[in-house]
Amino acid sequence: MDAKKEAVAVVLAAGKGTRMKTELPKVAVSLNGKPLLNHVIDHLQQGGVGNIVVVVGYKKEEVQALCSDIPGVRFAEQNEQLGTAHAVLCSESLVQDHKGPILVACGDVPMITGETFQSLVSTHIQNGFSATLLSAKVENPTGYGRIVRNAEGEVIAIVEEKDASPEQKKIDEINTGTYVFSSEGLFESLKKIGNSNAQGEYYLPDLVELYKKEGKKLGAVVLKNSGESQGVNSPTDLENLTAILKSEVAAK
Repeated sequence: MDAKKEAVAVVLAAGKGTRMKTELPKVAVSLNGKPLLNHVIDHLQQGGVGNIVVVVGYKKEEVQALCSDIPGVRFAEQNEQLGTAHAVLCSESLVQDHKGPILVACGDVPMITGETFQSLVSTHIQNGFSATLLSAKVENPTGYGRIVRNAEGEVIAIVEEKDASPEQKKIDEINTGTYVFSSEGLFESLKKIGNSNAQGEYYLPDLVELYKKEGKKLGAVVLKNSGESQGVNSPTDLENLTAILKSEVAAK
């Protein structure tokens, strides 16, 4: 495969997951007998992405142990959890020489399929986008960042719930937190992002805004099945996904 087309994945898995009411690192929580992180890695591999960097932080030894026998997985450390953009920046030393696309996935969003990852990467390459985000259309977008498009349908921003105007809150297309970026200039751009927000953290949606200002091409792939975008933030989320997986198995 052409090295410029081969993707490397950076999986964000450093968080604590305080709402899960468990001592485990969030990505180590089990869904249907398998840790959340391992669902994500399996799907990446099914999508043809074998080169994977897992960004670890909270209880990193436990997270590393989950993938100790998986070939192609390396680890970057995020000592302080300062946001998603900062997490990707922590992988710089491991992926800075990579010439192909860099896929950023969340270690606590276990339902995105290999087919979806593959489609996201190929859309990114075919259209020459600098950043391609995975979005979903949902009935209740409350709490999620909204994808704002212009009259031509191009992505112009991701607006977080707390910053959204009443009009923007009506948008039903949300950001799933899954992206593909071209490697060229990515880390230089990440270093330009500020942290002037309520949390004092560095966020990937701000990179999308920066790219827009710089006139770079942005794209978005809307999930065919919006259910894939469901992450695990609470015990209720875990119950919901377990039920979905069980019904899928029963339907086969």
